[in-house]
Amino acid sequence: MAAALAVTVSACGGGNIKETKSASGKSCGTVNIAVNPWTGYEANAYVIGHLAKTKLGCTVNYQDVKEEVGWQGMSAGTTDTIVENWGHPDLVKKYVDQQKTVQDAGLTKNEGIIGWYVPPWMAQKYPDITDWKNLNKYADLFKTSESGGKGQLLDGDPSYVTNDEALVKNLHLNYKVVVGGSEAALIQSFRSAEKNKTPLLAYFYQPDWFFSEIPLVKVNLPKYTPGCDSDPAKVACDYPPYKLNKLVSKKFADSGSPAYTLVKNFQWTNDDQNKVAEYIAKDKMDPDAAAKKWIDDNPDMVKQWLQGT
Repeated sequence: MAAALAVTVSACGGGNIKETKSASGKSCGTVNIAVNPWTGYEANAYVIGHLAKTKLGCTVNYQDVKEEVGWQGMSAGTTDTIVENWGHPDLVKKYVDQQKTVQDAGLTKNEGIIGWYVPPWMAQKYPDITDWKNLNKYADLFKTSESGGKGQLLDGDPSYVTNDEALVKNLHLNYKVVVGGSEAALIQSFRSAEKNKTPLLAYFYQPDWFFSEIPLVKVNLPKYTPGCDSDPAKVACDYPPYKLNKLVSKKFADSGSPAYTLVKNFQWTNDDQNKVAEYIAKDKMDPDAAAKKWIDDNPDMVKQWLQGT
């Protein structure tokens, strides 16, 4: 919530881009795309943004914001789209159902999983550690200088979707949630734990390119059933499976911009997203260059997204 709004204006790539028109001849204007702080999201944003810029003649602004700030921006009309949304039923109720300032723009076809993970060496040495009922037995392994004598559960960016504080409390686990920071910080922690065979229990999620480098092992929490997480303070079940979707501001949806059609048409697989994310995070490519590389390699899918623009 306190995150500052950092706006990066993408260069239009020279005068020729400004002369680019969509297939329908509609003018695009400016598109403001929220960029939430994980690499998979960045992949969605830059693939859509690169196409909007180069195929539809849009001026694209990438806004580096936390999730809730992006919702607020759409409601205020300063952000046009969030291109990967992880649930947020409270924000759906407020902005979609009540204020009607934000609209669902359909599924990305990415399937999301949030959970607690251990490095592979721990699952091999302690096979029953992947059952939450056994976590207290191993709590001493996870003690750190920050965990107050309890086992440490390392969390990511505080803005991420998380029930971890409630889970630790309601499952009576002898653990303390410690904030680790960014996705990059979590990845570095897992790399170090696997390389040095040091204990680590941490929040992570899929899709994420990092699973191709180290196949993290998920801890089985009590099975999710619909409604078991309806009261955030009483959650004692696993995270739900997420069908990730896109969101747009009503202002953007009503604008007639061909970029709105592009956002609605955009769908791809977890493997597609992971490929672009790996270009960015592992190969250190510029996000726009990574997007272009994937777009050039997948013309048939891109053609489908541009239909009706």
